Amino acid sequence: MQKIILKSLFVVASLKYPHIRKSYRYYIRDNYFCRINQVKYCLKDYFRKEKYKVTDFQGEFDQELRYVIPFAYWHFLNGTLLKTISCKNTRELYFFSHNHEERYQVRDWRVPTRYEFPNMEHSASFSYSKWRRVPYKQHFSNSIFVFEKPILIIANKYNMEWDNPPLNFLSIIDLDNIISTYGQKYQIIYNRPLPSHIVTDNSEILDLQEHAWLKQTHSEVILVDDLYETYRAKVNNFNHLQLLLYANCDRFISMHGGTAALASCFEGINVILSKGHSKEKELGEFATIFPALSGAKILHAQTTAALFEHLQKHF
Repeated sequence: MQKIILKSLFVVASLKYPHIRKSYRYYIRDNYFCRINQVKYCLKDYFRKEKYKVTDFQGEFDQELRYVIPFAYWHFLNGTLLKTISCKNTRELYFFSHNHEERYQVRDWRVPTRYEFPNMEHSASFSYSKWRRVPYKQHFSNSIFVFEKPILIIANKYNMEWDNPPLNFLSIIDLDNIISTYGQKYQIIYNRPLPSHIVTDNSEILDLQEHAWLKQTHSEVILVDDLYETYRAKVNNFNHLQLLLYANCDRFISMHGGTAALASCFEGINVILSKGHSKEKELGEFATIFPALSGAKILHAQTTAALFEHLQKHF
């Protein structure tokens, strides 16, 4: 029966989105099935409304931020959330959950959990009926990380992407250009987590060698790694520190993937560098699910030159 339904939904996706490449229509089909699968919970969610829902996720950080946590937060608001399960150092991300278990030590995108959430794949449309914006900015705003100038966070990355060399990252030359141009106006905070700071997935993190360069050339830039060492006794983990920093920031530069999703959760303006013909671009997700995360203004840059154009206009 499930195979028949999936085939039928693929036909629907093909008729509705004929301009989208065939391989991407399978994602849309799966998201349709995710929504249909929620019908079996109608009685529990809308009538009995007892605590029963357990969300269990070990997949990619990006998916967790975009689909899983807003779903869990909806159940919290609905009074039906019983427990949340995720990877280590995620308790603060699920701050609203009274019963959160950090069960997994690594992330694994191959774990099959997709149909238990209303949204779980890339799509040209999303369901927001059981999805609520998580108020991270309001919850984590603080008086600790306040500076004379407003904060600009550069959330960079440098890792293998889809088993290929790094694509979406800011080089040392790019960083020098940004810092030299905007350092007078903003307190720039640079964030590229080390493997020891986060729970990694299938993407190998490489060394850009920019941390030592920043300390030598632009000592005015604050490194999140240094802040973590300074405030280690006051924060529970690296994710907790990120949440506190991001909550006090309204200007972000982020890269395709989890860094872009996290920066999109804190309102303000987020310029996302996402090169090539990504699923997010072709399916229009930078205009749908990303701004929905917090109401942030999302500016997609498909090239480094386009990123600097956005910065010149909005920063």
